[in-house]
Amino acid sequence: MTQRLLVLYPEPADRAAFEQHYRDVHLPLCARLPGVRQISFAIGIDRSPYFAVFAATFDDAEALRAALDSPEGQAVAEDVPRYATGGATVIDFPVESFDVG
Repeated sequence: MTQRLLVLYPEPADRAAFEQHYRDVHLPLCARLPGVRQISFAIGIDRSPYFAVFAATFDDAEALRAALDSPEGQAVAEDVPRYATGGATVIDFPVESFDVG
């Protein structure tokens, strides 16, 4: 079953610094995660307790664990304190689909 990594970011101390580092440094690091199939994100979310959200999709839980344990995954984790001054909540879960058509 597909596995999703979801990261929720509360309001940072400096929105512009967060966004600049996130786009220029952090997302390229995330794109190097082994086995990542899709990445999506939003910054500056209105009517939400979170400033930003990130989602990455992997083939399964094992692929996600391998990515997080890899050198690339360690680089991603080590980068978070450099821009996420409000911290981050990380959740991973298996994804189910419901067809609407």
